[in-house]
Formats: sequence, C-alpha cells, structure tokens
Amino acid sequence: MKSESRIFNLLAAFLVAMAVVYYFWTKGSSYHTDWVGTTALVLSAVLCGMCGQFFSLVARRIEARPEDRSDADISEGAGDLGFFSPGSYWPFGIAVSATTAGLGLAYWFPWLIALGGAAVLLTVSGLLFEYYTKPGEH
Repeated sequence: MKSESRIFNLLAAFLVAMAVVYYFWTKGSSYHTDWVGTTALVLSAVLCGMCGQFFSLVARRIEARPEDRSDADISEGAGDLGFFSPGSYWPFGIAVSATTAGLGLAYWFPWLIALGGAAVLLTVSGLLFEYYTKPGEH
C-alpha cells in the first residue's frame, strides 16, 4: 500500500502545482481567470490526496506486502487474489439504472432522478449480496 500511497500523494502535489500555474496563466489572459478549470484541478488534488492518505493509513495497519518490499521474490505474490464472479448481470443493471438517473438529471425530471437513484441502490445491493447465502444453503 505504500507504493499506491506515494503515487496518489505525488499526483495530488502535482495537481496543486498545476492549479497554481493554471490560475496565474489564465489570470493574464484577456478572458480573466478560468475558475472552472482551477476548481477542477484543486478538487482533483483533494481527491487524490484523500486516496493517498487512505492508502498510507491502511499501509500502517497491515504488514508489508511483497509489492512494498524491495527484497521480495516474485513467488511471494503467487496464489489466489480473491473471488471474481464468473458471470453476473448486475453490472448491466447498474449501468441502466445510472443512465436512467443521469437522464433524469439532464432533463431535470425529479421523478426520473428518484426512480434511477432507487434503481441504483437496488442494483448495487444486488451486486454486493449476490453470493451471500443463508448458512447451510449451497
């Protein structure tokens, strides 16, 4: 997790520097400062900084992974990486419901936004609990 933390924190620092450069660059133009771009760069830096801080917090709480150690062998990273669903229709449902909510936002139909939001919650819950079963059932 240390490598991911470094990547995100360096990216956040780069985005802050670019936000400052962008602010002064557009301030001197004939159209004055571009606040939308500056705000987007600052918020992107904040998001990357949050991810970097999360990864550094997790890295302190767990033991070092083979990816984080310079003396690790390739064979230490072998083995199962987790369970991945062989086939699921829930991501398609999430895409359809997110599209419905997005169309509701684009055309400003509050009833469609609510319908799409409820559908997103339902489909994300379906994806999350797809493989949860009662004890004893297989």
